[in-house]
Amino acid sequence: MKTRSFIVSIVILLLFLSSSFAQQKESANIETLLQYIKKIDSRQESMRHYFDMLGKKIDDVLWYFKVGDIAEIDKVRFTSVPPRVIKNPKRYGAKNPVKFYSYVFIPKNIDRTKKYPLLLFPHGGVHSNFSTYYTHIVRELIKQGYCIIASEYRGSTGYGEGFYKLIDYGGLEVEDVFKGREYMLENYSFIDPERVGILGWSHGGLITLMNIFNHPEAFKVAFAGVPVSDLVARMGYATEGYRKLYSAEYHIGKTAHEDVEEYRRRSPVWNAHKLQTPLLIHTNTNDEDVNVLEVESLIRALKAEGKKFEYQIFKDYPGGHSFDRLDSKTAKKIRLKIYKFLAGYLNPPNPFNNVDEF
Repeated sequence: MKTRSFIVSIVILLLFLSSSFAQQKESANIETLLQYIKKIDSRQESMRHYFDMLGKKIDDVLWYFKVGDIAEIDKVRFTSVPPRVIKNPKRYGAKNPVKFYSYVFIPKNIDRTKKYPLLLFPHGGVHSNFSTYYTHIVRELIKQGYCIIASEYRGSTGYGEGFYKLIDYGGLEVEDVFKGREYMLENYSFIDPERVGILGWSHGGLITLMNIFNHPEAFKVAFAGVPVSDLVARMGYATEGYRKLYSAEYHIGKTAHEDVEEYRRRSPVWNAHKLQTPLLIHTNTNDEDVNVLEVESLIRALKAEGKKFEYQIFKDYPGGHSFDRLDSKTAKKIRLKIYKFLAGYLNPPNPFNNVDEF
């Protein structure tokens, strides 16, 4: 009886050890699989940045085909302020200024003994770049005699993972764009420092607003189209994936819930009291990206501060977020209003009078 009991105990023990070993082996296999998946994700991320860089090089060539007949095009590189947070000193430089590229467009037919107006043109997108998407608008501005600088501020795509992770939405990217103004005045004697304006849509609209709030003496006029205006409200209706772009450890590093003041600091609506520059704002009630509630909040805030500015809320115009950037006749008529507003302060040599001149 004792022998049978001992044998049963041995069998149970062997079964237990076998089961335990199998579980450990399964656990080890799962851990190995997870590590392998992380490696794949990392490689995919690297490949994505590689293809972004390749796409950017292709798009750079397209600029010459699309605008080179009427504009001298250059892509220059200069510096801005160091990163706010240094995650990897060996990679980014301890406190070194951030280096970035900017596109410069100069009308070919100008008389360089005279003075010409300058427009800063920041691109949109949380992570994006100044692409040939903007060709038609650049051509329209060049035809009127504007010089343009469009900066690829920190966080722009097409310049590798390191630059991508320098993103500082509503923060130091604003200073990157402002540095473009300084660069143009230092390097082009025919730029009139008294005729500098800025325009942008969406995220570019936010950068436009923050520039005139932070540097009111530097700009004669500004246009902000469908501008991101309130990051606190935006985080409330955005998707979780979108929110993670801001709370990423290399970005703000916290959610709006965790640090609401930081999100306010980066939002135009909470800086409305600083407005001194002539300003035109456009928004669209069916905007599927920047909800009209954000821009309406900005408009109310500016009115509450007693600020003088112009705005128009378009009712369900075709195109949603891009309604006034399309190639349609309707969009061109809206842009004509924008151009006339800018021309009233910047006095370009060849202002448009009708859309047939586009």
